[in-house]
Amino acid sequence: MTPLVLVHGFMGGSAQWEAQIQAFSGTYDVIAVDLPGFGANNHLPALHSISAFAEWVIAELRRKGVERYHLLGHSMGGMIVQEMARTDQSHVERLVLYGTGATGVLPGRFETIEESKARAKADGAKATARRISATWFLARDRAPAFEACAAIAEQASPEAIQAGLDAMQGWHGADRLKQIAAETLVIWGDGDRSYPWQQIELLWNAIPQARLAVVPGCAHAVHLENPDVFNLLVGGFLSR
Repeated sequence: MTPLVLVHGFMGGSAQWEAQIQAFSGTYDVIAVDLPGFGANNHLPALHSISAFAEWVIAELRRKGVERYHLLGHSMGGMIVQEMARTDQSHVERLVLYGTGATGVLPGRFETIEESKARAKADGAKATARRISATWFLARDRAPAFEACAAIAEQASPEAIQAGLDAMQGWHGADRLKQIAAETLVIWGDGDRSYPWQQIELLWNAIPQARLAVVPGCAHAVHLENPDVFNLLVGGFLSR
């Protein structure tokens, strides 16, 4: 079976992909990673750049003997997989960019990255995890999936929170989008508070073989807010 590699975003973890693992494991060899400093790998030293995260994931795949694979990245993970799609281009079959963009500074985000860094230092990791997780859902902390999502976010180390924000702030991939050769699906919830339409439109227009799917009534966590639609979109794209 072709591997399907799932790369979570800032303050995420492999445990957030439970519905996708269940949906796709019969068709693909699903590999959900935990990035250094996050989830089950919160004991690992934090990485400070998007390219370093990309190199780490590629090294993990090679260690597992993975050569050709489909690749899906969410949020900060979408930035990471953009780097992977360029640097590991001959190994990536199809690419899904989900709730992400090509500019790490995130213009139009619910708060600036500098504000997030300052508030994380002042409030602590647990409070930051719950506050930021709430922004990922249209219903915020009243969403059915919020508590489980927040619990995963709470596993992030304080060092990884600051390093992840630094990594996003220091990354810009817009001028390299045309180098992405893989067929690409861009997925976006129309209520996303982190990535406004301008970021999504840029991915859709600049990547040579990009398709777009907009999911209404969802924010930044479509795969948790409406997993049936999300899985249908991803499964249909990969099986084309």
